Amino acid sequence: VGSSINPMIDIGQIEGAFTQGMGWSTIEEVMYGDDDHTWVRPAGRTFTTGPGTYKLPAFNDVPETFNVSLMENVDNPFAVHSSKAIGEPPFFLGSSVFYAIKDAIRAARKQNTGKDEYFEMRLPGTSERIRMYCADDIASAAVKQTSAEDDIKNFQPFGSF
Repeated sequence: VGSSINPMIDIGQIEGAFTQGMGWSTIEEVMYGDDDHTWVRPAGRTFTTGPGTYKLPAFNDVPETFNVSLMENVDNPFAVHSSKAIGEPPFFLGSSVFYAIKDAIRAARKQNTGKDEYFEMRLPGTSERIRMYCADDIASAAVKQTSAEDDIKNFQPFGSF
């Protein structure tokens, strides 16, 4: 961060940005009227417009152990007060949670299907999507009930709604 004016504010910004990025990649799902969501009318209208339908990270979503420290004596002579970006890098670092989940799902799929193949996983990694991506017996039964031609290994969940 360069020469920090108030390190505690900078650490708070880093923690907040990471949590926001983690929420963006794991629970924040935008839903709007389209061919997959015909019950949202008119077409194109955003359904997830408030806290009742759009999940946001809460206090209990922050990791219990969350160590943040700032590097000291790292000057940036080209910026005001030798400053550096505080919010953007930790926001994207929150996506590391999504990729850790995807890695765990890959292990579950290998255990459940016997294959270690590439699979596409779309953001956000909601609990509903995680369950279906794991390709266990319950998820397989759900896929067979909804679509005769879909195979659990290729199934792509559409979302929570």
